[in-house]
Amino acid sequence: MRLGLAMGYGGEPMEEVLPAIRHAESIGVDSVWSVEEYGPDAVSVLGYLAAVTERIELGTAIMQIPARTPAATAMTAMTLDVLSRGRFQLGLGLSVPWIVEGWHGLPYDRPLRRTREYVEIVRKAIAREERVEYAGELYRLPYTGAGSTGRARPIRSEMTPLWPRIPLYLAAIGPGNLSLTGELADGWLSGMYAPEHEAAILAPLDAGIAGAGRAPGDVKICPILYVAHADTVEAGRERLRPLYSHLIGAASPGVRNTYADVVVQMGYEGAAHDIRKHFAAGDRDAATAAVPDRLLDEVALIGPIEAMTERLAVWRESRVDTVILLDRDPAFLEAARAVL
Repeated sequence: MRLGLAMGYGGEPMEEVLPAIRHAESIGVDSVWSVEEYGPDAVSVLGYLAAVTERIELGTAIMQIPARTPAATAMTAMTLDVLSRGRFQLGLGLSVPWIVEGWHGLPYDRPLRRTREYVEIVRKAIAREERVEYAGELYRLPYTGAGSTGRARPIRSEMTPLWPRIPLYLAAIGPGNLSLTGELADGWLSGMYAPEHEAAILAPLDAGIAGAGRAPGDVKICPILYVAHADTVEAGRERLRPLYSHLIGAASPGVRNTYADVVVQMGYEGAAHDIRKHFAAGDRDAATAAVPDRLLDEVALIGPIEAMTERLAVWRESRVDTVILLDRDPAFLEAARAVL
């Protein structure tokens, strides 16, 4: 099993981040992943890291689809591919409605159709086999609609990447998105996963893989795990319980909470119901208390290093290709690398 390292959302000073990444590279960690929400972008830091690292793979987890046109994403991917000498992996995702509409000022509409067309255009642009033409329901290249100058023509990228098919991962949750990931992507970036329940969790992904005539190994499974260092497992659980109560309990009008759906798939229907009920009533303490210990133990890494590495041995026997840790503790990275 491969080991990845995820950077945080806060735009930490590079003098704090870089030593951890260099250490990770020196001990054989396979990849480092940048993230973005509505602070630091996921791209700039990877351009910097491409210049100061040699071996470790560089991925985005994720670049937000609504933030960039498909062509801009293809240009970025090709540039990072060249700068990193072939180490770049493109992770894409739709983000969430309140960020798409509140930050990017765009409607969160037709997510499955948008993802499909976006991926197809990005792949065409990177492959450079021909000038890019695309007649989709949401994207049309070249654009000839209202306001067009009438002078548009198909374009082929001036840049040649090292890889004509840069690995493309999708961050997806919900059965439709997961099935689409199985059909189109080279990998899946998961935010809620547990080896004990992977048959249920992976059913939509496997359906998409089978429907496209692909093999299960064609789609790499890469969960991103929260890590809670603590003297005891119980103390670690208490650190993560509020986070998971929010993930499961949060509700927005007209938007389905797919994290809650995954928890139900995992057999925690009663707990999900209680968390959401308390959350809706404004009782955050009760919602937090309703998060089961066992759920936290299954989806995260918690407690002292010995307990977390013991848990990683269970992950090692799953279908997961890469475990991506939201953690930079050197001792734990070394212990995790030894286990995996």
